[in-house]
Amino acid sequence: MHDFIGLPKLLVFALACLPFVLANAQTNPATPGMFTADTDIGTPHHAGSAKYDAAQRTYTVGGGGVNMWFTNDACHFVWKKVSGDVTLAADIAFIGTGGEPHRKACLIVRQSLDADSPYADAVLHGDGLASLQYREAKGALTREIQSNVKSPGRLRLEKHGKYVSMSVAREGEALHPAGGSLRLVLEEPFYVGLAVCAHNDQALETAGFSNVELVEGAPATGGNRQLISTLETIPIASKDRRVVWWTTNLIEAPNWSRDGAALYFNRQGRMYHLPVGGGEPKLLDTGFATKCNNDHGISPDGTQLAVSDQSQGDKHSRIYTLPIGGGTPKLMTEPGPSYWHGWSPDGKTLAYCAERNGEFDIYTIPVAGGPETRLTTAPGLDDGPDYSPDGQFIYFNSERTGRMQVWRMKTDGTQQEPVTSDEWNNWFPHPSPDGKWVVFLSYEPDVKGHPANQDVMLRLLSVKDGKIEVLAKLFGGQGTINVPSWSPDSSKLAFVSYQLAP
Repeated sequence: MHDFIGLPKLLVFALACLPFVLANAQTNPATPGMFTADTDIGTPHHAGSAKYDAAQRTYTVGGGGVNMWFTNDACHFVWKKVSGDVTLAADIAFIGTGGEPHRKACLIVRQSLDADSPYADAVLHGDGLASLQYREAKGALTREIQSNVKSPGRLRLEKHGKYVSMSVAREGEALHPAGGSLRLVLEEPFYVGLAVCAHNDQALETAGFSNVELVEGAPATGGNRQLISTLETIPIASKDRRVVWWTTNLIEAPNWSRDGAALYFNRQGRMYHLPVGGGEPKLLDTGFATKCNNDHGISPDGTQLAVSDQSQGDKHSRIYTLPIGGGTPKLMTEPGPSYWHGWSPDGKTLAYCAERNGEFDIYTIPVAGGPETRLTTAPGLDDGPDYSPDGQFIYFNSERTGRMQVWRMKTDGTQQEPVTSDEWNNWFPHPSPDGKWVVFLSYEPDVKGHPANQDVMLRLLSVKDGKIEVLAKLFGGQGTINVPSWSPDSSKLAFVSYQLAP
């Protein structure tokens, strides 16, 4: 800094900062390379900058700003306008050490240059966290899907249609899906580019983006798509999703173990489990039951697993129980098809959907043995029964009014009453262990049944006042949340989302 003899210190500071203030007030022209310009988003205290090294194909971006979160962003953004599908990838590394652990270097699609714009980004944090952040609407709260890969060196952001996803790679790896995708509708044209946020309004942080690849338009795949299944958890308080595990195989219907340590799910007719914190799934010994479908669950005391298997005889689904650690299945329902959905809180009764004489209705049967009891007789499909934790009610879904809605009844089948009545098709209600909430899956109004690969929502109903909120919008349906999947403390849910990736 030059010395300004005789000037007050405040004036000296103002003169020194004048170039930064002017830079912050305007978009910088024509950044070299594949982008058009760069600008500050929001009102960072220190103006950011961008430099392109053509020989190294590297962008060095410096950014200030307090955060990219909540309802507003503050960062430096290098951008161009695009339409349609777009893919942006780069090797990302922060320059300098000791910065904020939550400083952010991002690959981003954004509706506008406004601070509260809808957006989605693949972001690397200073502490190594990689996540897919998003704001669904102007001024809405930011949410995220956290990757289970720490400190990746390369990220890719992919927007295909109305879904955005992220891929990651550690050093020496090829890019692979991070798991999870989000639904984000952007009007065309929109912005795509690179961004850096200091997460400290008094600081500037710098990141290098090398081997940058920007591809506009849909990938040339010949129409082929690959299924990606992602096992996720979501806290109902924050609604920030976390990837536990992903695979290119079809997996479905997670159950949360009673001790909170593991998740159980079905894959290719078999049952698997893995730690909630991540890892590799382990096959569960289910004896002859090798064609288990997505209707399974754990007893209240955590010692038994109910499965719906169709490997025997006429190949109709029947319900069996077996030890939670694996073993020989014990037949519960002689008639078929029968599909397990709920276990009474005292552990004595199973609730299920069954087809008898061409009609699908709700039934119960004693675990100790005995005849089944039919609880519903209304025309149309009744499905998805699950007990309230006080043992007073069974929640279920029914299409008796012409649209699938959530209902409940006393456990003896009396006092059947609607719980939801809206334009969505609502399936698979699951009361929380503390009795305060009911989560369910909602399909678009014109969707019949509960098919796979649909635009769906996880929605949460307050038992106290009947208010409903959206937990997540995702690509899913069949297999997402067919069975009880609450954590034992009622704070989180497990579910499966899907992608059909190019």
